[in-house]
Amino acid sequence: MASTLSSAEATRGTAAAAGTPRPGRKRPGPYPLWFLLIPAAIYGVFFLVPTVFSFYFSFTRWDLFTSEWIGLKNYQTFFQEQALVIGLRNTLIYAVLTSGLKVVLGMALALLLTSKIIARGYLRSVIFFPVLVSAIGIGLTFTVLMDPEKGLINKALAGVGIDGPGWLTDPSLALLSVALVDVWKGVGLATVIYIAGLVSIPGEYYEAASVDGASKWEVFRHIMLPLARPATASVITLSLIGGLRSFDLIWSMTKGGPGFASDVIASVIYKQYQAGFYGLSTAGSVGLFVLVTVIVVPLTRWLNRGEES
Repeated sequence: MASTLSSAEATRGTAAAAGTPRPGRKRPGPYPLWFLLIPAAIYGVFFLVPTVFSFYFSFTRWDLFTSEWIGLKNYQTFFQEQALVIGLRNTLIYAVLTSGLKVVLGMALALLLTSKIIARGYLRSVIFFPVLVSAIGIGLTFTVLMDPEKGLINKALAGVGIDGPGWLTDPSLALLSVALVDVWKGVGLATVIYIAGLVSIPGEYYEAASVDGASKWEVFRHIMLPLARPATASVITLSLIGGLRSFDLIWSMTKGGPGFASDVIASVIYKQYQAGFYGLSTAGSVGLFVLVTVIVVPLTRWLNRGEES
């Protein structure tokens, strides 16, 4: 009996020395916890602290040196702005339009660029290149190209007998024109995401569809589209967030004009900041943060339903 106990104790001692975890204890991760300190500090300094201060200053009237607590007055004033109603409407239109076009065009270009065509790799680079260019640079370039009198686009249309419109000066076209430029700039990223999703589909599915005599449309509808759903969810989420927060491209092209025709929430906030209403603009920024969260979080959960097993 004593020899049996000593053998068991020796076994436990050997297991402990070898680092085998005891029952009921969690296996330690591959990295020590202190590895997380630097990322946590960076995240706290550059995200958590500014977020907390933004919420606080949204309830104050402040400048660079002083602040005065005024409660919800900033929010009341901001949401009574007529420009906000127009900006909210334009923001939603802009976000839905740009994200929808990026999904459709991204999938179409991905199908083209995963097929057997000449210079496929070069075309992929060309389509992705606008993603790498500054939004301000693209905005200034297209402002010149879309000039109603001297712009290259209207000159090209005039060459074939078409009178070009005022792309950025017509209130009914300004927001649409900027949205199309946004799609041109961002569709490359959507295409790359879709290419990654399509090439990850196992070839056995295509072989089975070929044996069954499925048409190209049936292959796309029943194989590519369902199995590329994670890519679609990523494209919708990223483009919708970008559309709701869009500012730099719109500001560089129209500054929210003509009038309020292309104003979005971000440009309304910036105009309040330019006028010196810092607390008011901070309240608007918090409101925009809440709007993006309320729209994107449930949508992301719905798009990703069934992905976790």
